[in-house]
Amino acid sequence: MFFKVIQPGERPSLLSSSPKHKERNLSMQKSFSLLAVVLTASLTLSAQQPGGPRGRGPGGFGPGGRGPGGLGMGMREDRPVTGAPYAATRVAISQQTLANGTVITRQEQSQIYRDGQGRMRTEMTPQSSVTTGSRGPSTPRVTITDPVAGVRRELDVANKTSFETPMPQRGNPNANRTPRPNAAARPNPPSDPNLHEESLGTQFMNGVNATGRRITRTIPAGTIGNSQALQTVEERWVSEDLKVPVMVKITDPRSGTRTETLNVTSRAEPDPSLFQAPAGFTVKTRQPGPGGRGGQGRQRAPQTATPAQ
Repeated sequence: MFFKVIQPGERPSLLSSSPKHKERNLSMQKSFSLLAVVLTASLTLSAQQPGGPRGRGPGGFGPGGRGPGGLGMGMREDRPVTGAPYAATRVAISQQTLANGTVITRQEQSQIYRDGQGRMRTEMTPQSSVTTGSRGPSTPRVTITDPVAGVRRELDVANKTSFETPMPQRGNPNANRTPRPNAAARPNPPSDPNLHEESLGTQFMNGVNATGRRITRTIPAGTIGNSQALQTVEERWVSEDLKVPVMVKITDPRSGTRTETLNVTSRAEPDPSLFQAPAGFTVKTRQPGPGGRGGQGRQRAPQTATPAQ
């Protein structure tokens, strides 16, 4: 063993000066240097990835599923509805109770307008101003779906900009489709013993007559690691006149209760200017996303609503 006497004022060295130890120390220094290079490169690549950390975006449960802006659960209109204008207030509330009894509540509110040509305008109030009562003016998110012009507009009110995305034009999907042989003779799929549907009849709700239906789904014990059977309940009320749900309530023991209501305030034709970019706004055109999905995605053939009696 080699020892070195440290002179006064001299800083001690942690590295041994023996030939064998010098070779080992040199190898360790090379390893540390290589590790530092790898870590530096990894951090640089992470910082250069677009969009920041990956995860759920701000949309949450968007209309018609997980989509932009909200807690909606299926009130998106899949195809334009003509001949049934209306104005309504949409309220979406999500409640979840944690194991310690804490209740988490989120709420969003939107104003919705639809004209007789099937054009729609949605003005969604940001969640923070509804749930927290934040002070100061809140700028709503405005989306206009115009199947007549074939565009979808997103209005940036603060910067007076209208972002317009072309809506893909689709013909009749069944026009050139050849029926499969023996399609009519194909047996119906077996009923699901874990699915129960029941009719709730018709009643006046949220300003219109609506027909209700309740669907109860049972998840047997052990299906998803659950020790006991779970049940989810979906209650949906649809206006046959407007061809749109006016109340949807989903109860799931895993995520809580989500309720969405559409309170119809008017059946008159809205102001046509609501479906155009306001005067003084700069119009910027965006191209549809991958697969031809521009904003609302596939444009389907319009429906004609039954006129109210």
